[in-house]
Parts: sequence; C-alpha cells; structure tokens
Amino acid sequence: MSRFDEPLKKALDPKTAKLLHSVLGLETVGDLLRHYPRRYAERGELTSLDALEVDEHVTVVGEVTRLMRKPMRNRGGTWLEAEVVDGNGNKIYLSFFGKGSHVAESRLKPGRRGMFAGKVGLFGSRTSPRWQLSHPEFELFEESEAAVEEFAAAPVPIYPAGKDLTPWAIRRAVGVVLDTLGPLDDSLPAELRVRHGLPELGDALVAIHRPKDFGDVQRARKRLKFDEAFVLQAVLLRRRQAATAWPARSRPLRGDGLLADFEARLPFQLTEGQAEVGVEIAADLALEHPMHRLLQGEVGAGKTVVALRAMLQVVDAGGQAVLLAPTEVLAQQHHRSITGMLGDLAQGGMFGGTAVTLLTGSMGAAARRSALLDAASGTAGIVVGTHALLQEHVQFADLGLVVVDEQHRFGVEQRDALREKAGDTRPHVLVMTATPIPRTVAMTVFGDLEVSTLSQLPSGRAPITTHVVPAAEKPHFLERTWQRVREEVGLGRQAYIVCPRIGDLEGDEGDLAASASGEEDRRPPLAVLDVAELLSQGPFQDLRLGILHGKLPPEEKDAVMRSFTRGELDVMVATTVIEVGVDVPNACVMIIMDADRFGVSQLHQLRGRVGRGGLPGLCLLVSDFPAGTPARARLDAVAATLDGFELSRVDLEQRREGDVLGAAQSGKRSSLKMLQLLRDEDVIATARDEAAALLAEDPTLTSHEALRAEIGRLLEDERAEYLEKT
Repeated sequence: MSRFDEPLKKALDPKTAKLLHSVLGLETVGDLLRHYPRRYAERGELTSLDALEVDEHVTVVGEVTRLMRKPMRNRGGTWLEAEVVDGNGNKIYLSFFGKGSHVAESRLKPGRRGMFAGKVGLFGSRTSPRWQLSHPEFELFEESEAAVEEFAAAPVPIYPAGKDLTPWAIRRAVGVVLDTLGPLDDSLPAELRVRHGLPELGDALVAIHRPKDFGDVQRARKRLKFDEAFVLQAVLLRRRQAATAWPARSRPLRGDGLLADFEARLPFQLTEGQAEVGVEIAADLALEHPMHRLLQGEVGAGKTVVALRAMLQVVDAGGQAVLLAPTEVLAQQHHRSITGMLGDLAQGGMFGGTAVTLLTGSMGAAARRSALLDAASGTAGIVVGTHALLQEHVQFADLGLVVVDEQHRFGVEQRDALREKAGDTRPHVLVMTATPIPRTVAMTVFGDLEVSTLSQLPSGRAPITTHVVPAAEKPHFLERTWQRVREEVGLGRQAYIVCPRIGDLEGDEGDLAASASGEEDRRPPLAVLDVAELLSQGPFQDLRLGILHGKLPPEEKDAVMRSFTRGELDVMVATTVIEVGVDVPNACVMIIMDADRFGVSQLHQLRGRVGRGGLPGLCLLVSDFPAGTPARARLDAVAATLDGFELSRVDLEQRREGDVLGAAQSGKRSSLKMLQLLRDEDVIATARDEAAALLAEDPTLTSHEALRAEIGRLLEDERAEYLEKT
C-alpha cells in the first residue's frame, strides 16, 4: 500500500484523525498532504481584514494593540476585550468570558502577534459596526521558540480550517506526517520533470507545507498544479481510448433518403459553421466505434438543426435516434420543433418518413403504451423524451444515436442507462450545450470528447439590446419597463417576464437561481405567482397573461406554451423553464426580475429566447443592487456584450472550480486543489500534450505504475464523479 493510502487514524493520534475527518473529510495521508495552505503569513505583512464575511470561520493574523476589562451588563463580573490590528490598520475585537478571559489576559499582551481563529461576527451600532471573534482560539508567535524562529525566517502556512479545528492543529498534523513520510513513488516520469523544471513530489510537498521562503512556495505550486492537470488529462485521454475500443454499428451517410429530402425542403441555407460541423459528425457516425462529440454553440446558433441532420442520417442507415432533454417543457418543445421542421416526413408510413415519438413521465397510460411500442418496434425512428427514457422497460429496436441536450443536467448513471440500451454495441453519442465553454474547461471537463463549436448565428437573427434597470435607485425606470412591454404588445409582439421563484411552493425550482447571486439577501426573491398577480391588477390588467413553471401539470404546461406560441397570450410570466429550447419568433422582449439572483451564463441563456424571428430583441435586467456592487458588476458585464464565450469566462472567474466541474451538483468536492482553469490554461494544455505522448507510447501504463496508481486513486474517489462524461 502506498503511504498516500494509509489511513490517518494509523498515522496520527485518534482524536486529531477524527477531527480531520469530521471537519474536513480527510481520511488518508494523501488527503492531508493535499490539503494545501490557503495562504502564508510573514512578519511585517499581516493579513488584511477587508474580505471578512459574517459567520465565516476565519483565521486572522494580527498584532494585539490593547486589552480592556469591561463589566457585564446584566450580571456581576467582567469580560475581556482585546483589540487586534492587521497590516492595513483594520481592527478586529476578541471577546473572552469567564475563566477563559483570565487565561487569555495572561497570554495576550500589547505588541504580541499571532493567529486568531473563530467565527466572525458584527456587533455595535448600525452606523459603526465592529468585527468580533468570540472566544477565539489563538497561537502567539512569540510564545514558543519554534514559532518565533519559524515566523521570523519563513512563511507560516495558514490552512483552511473549521470549527474545533485550528490551522495550527492542521499544521502540526501535517508536520507529523512529513517527519515520517519517507520516499514517495512519483507519478511524473523523471524525464518529464527535468524537461519542465519540476521538483520531485516529496520535495514539492515539503516545500508547500514547510517553505523556507516564497520561492519554495512558487516552485511547489508549479509542480502540484502540473500534477493535477497531468493526472486529470491522463484520465480523460484513457477514457477516450476506452471509448474507441467499444464496437458501434456504422451509420454512413446516404445520397438519398430522409436526410436528403429534409435538406431539399429547408427554407433557409445552413451556416458555414453548421455545414462544417455536419461533415465532422457525418464522418464520426460512419465509423465502427462510437462517436463521443460535444456540440457547443451560442444561443440560437442552430444546434437543433445539426442534431436533427445527425438523427436522420442514423435513421437512413436503419437505426433509431433518441433526444434526451432535462425538462418536460424542453422535451415537448423539441418534439414540436422536430415535427414542424420535418413536416409530413414525420408521419412515416406512406410518406416515406419516420415517426417522431414523445415519451415523458407524466403521459397518460394509453399514450405511454403507444410510445413504448413505437420505440421497441422501431416504428419511431426518433424518440424525444425526458428521464422517462431511462427506465428499464423502455426498449429500442436498434438504438444508433443518443443526443443529450444540456449535458450538465444529467448524472452519470442516467447517461449510462440510456447508452446501454443499444445492446452489445454502443450507440453514437452527441452531447449539446448552449453554455459556451472556455477552452480550458473544454479540455478539462469534456476532455474525453471531441468538441465542435457553432459560433456563427443563422441569418435573420436580430441583435439583442440589454440594459440594467436599477429599480431601487430609480423607481421610474421600472415604470418605464412596464410601458416598454405595453408598447411592444401594442405592435403585436410578445414578452417574457422571468422570476427566480414560483411562490408558496415547497421545493421551488427557483431556489438554485435565487442563491446564485452570492449576495446577502435583503428580501425573499420575487415569485412568478406574486408578480403575475400584481401585473394583472396593475399595468397589464388589460393584457393576456400566462403563467409557466415546472410545478404545473404537464398538460397545463403544454397548453400554456402552445397558447403563447400561437400568439394567444401577450406576456408569459415564467421561471427558468424557458431557459433553453423555447422558440417563439414573435417574442422580442424579456424582463428578468431580481436578475442579480441568476448566474452570468444563465442570464445569457435566458435572453437568447428573444430576437429569434427577425425582430430586434430587448432584454431588461431588473435589480435592486446599486452601482459598484459585485452583483451589479455581473449584470453590467451581461449588458455590455452578446459574446457568450467572453461571458463564460466572467462566469468562471466568479465561481469555484468545483462548481464548474459539476462537483457542486453532486455534493462532492472537486479534485482540483491548486489548479485554476482560467489562469492555468498553459499548464493544462502542456499537461494534455505530455499525457497524450506518454499514453501513445504506453497505452496501458505498464511502465508507469505510480501514475496508474494515482489515476486509480482519483477514479475510485467519489469526488471524481464529474469526470464521468460518457
């Protein structure tokens, strides 16, 4: 067994090992050694208090400037308050009560510096609140000879900690492990380390935890970042190797058939990008191993047409295609869109086409039986559905292609369940996302897929103008917003109004959006039901309003969407169920209420629902946040550009790496401790090239046991669930 795999309860005292597991989830020596310092402190450069947040468990480095004994207000006795100042002159106050106050008073003296850990809060008046740590744990640098020497001569690591577990307790635990570590098997080949000037793994771990200077920290970080990138890329490239080893039925392109008939009827010309991507996909489908391709594109770039052409190529070759959508609204929209584009070719039989069947979990028994029979018999060449497609009793005659829309919304088991319905062979897989992906994320999250990108919008797409409406600062701007909607409706057009919450319902689908702002909530997020009622009784009382959200019965959702599509409704008040796939050419205005509660990419997705029919689009982002706040800065960024790839970088900069990789959805932690996807693009690209070269020489890693073990460690860990993309 590698030393990395040794349980902490064997390497440390039981109490410390238990705390490390319960507070931080660390189980092995490797887990502890990869719990890297968050930052480093040094003499004369005390930690800033500017970025503190209420109720956050923090570690502050500062200097005690004065002690004050204060009387208890409601009972006898006194308590101790200590004032601590950081390197920028910011102050925080420590409070101690009871016997603990006398112990603290004997140790805390003005002029002493140390680390103070606890939950931070605000107290005092509203006009001049003060930061406070109540009964914090602390370690003074001057109290021990070792601490003095360490602090004077070298950076002091400050670890991410938690309740009942201080950064210095973690530092001591790391020290115990380092003192007994011994030689380590290095996952990076020696020649690769030399080529890139990287230290050995053991040296890097010592340098990151016990640096002599900041040069040590820099060199260690360079090595450990490369480790994460290299192992991750090796995993993804091996998955790509494994995918090509599976057999798949070739679905070659035919010169006649459904696809040719469909293309002859298209009322528009494919964009250059759609044609190029179509050639790539057609070639993949003709191979005898499964296609695994990601199709990403701007909102409205025409991904559905590209996917439909791929599905028709498979149907022409005798197979079936499935389109898996994350919501019933989107599945129904896809079904309407596909049948509309195919016309009589979607009726099959005497028309020489193929049936297009819809299968969702809420269908009636008779309709469900009919859909299941169409899929199992092969009558339906194209089946569109939701998670209902994944159930065991859903069978196909010859499943040749799986198209997954909005890939990130489906879990590993769900995708595997559908893929395995092809029997002994594997179906070709095309995953689509309308969220533009920065190159580094594509290399990391989707590194096992070939990537195709649609960046060119079809002709006829009108520009979308976006403005921020500061409702709290300028209430008359909100009044003008409602007038603007009425003006558009007066011209025969339609509008969406999006809210983050449904209202008065448990398990509200808007909860995720409501928490996306990362700002302190001042009131509950606006709800569809409340906003619709206010508008129907006020500025829109003479307009035809519809309500759409995920908790409506399926038949009601479908009826509302159809009414809006036919122009029987003027305004649709909805949640984010309209975020993707909904296509109503006459809708040209979108008002997003509490826009600060949505993520940047989500806002970009939502506004892509307007400007789809040649009419200029207008998107108004309503928010109470004033200029200069982070929330307002996000909205200004969205208003400033229609470039989804630029906005995806803004989005990534404001989110944890684990969120981007999907770890937040699964409740797991990201395996990326040191690597930053945007800042370390060159590291990721280099690591990918090196991993590809190594695997080309040694596909099974027979000569690289340490790397094989590291990959196995990552794959066995539940935190690597986000890697499962096939």
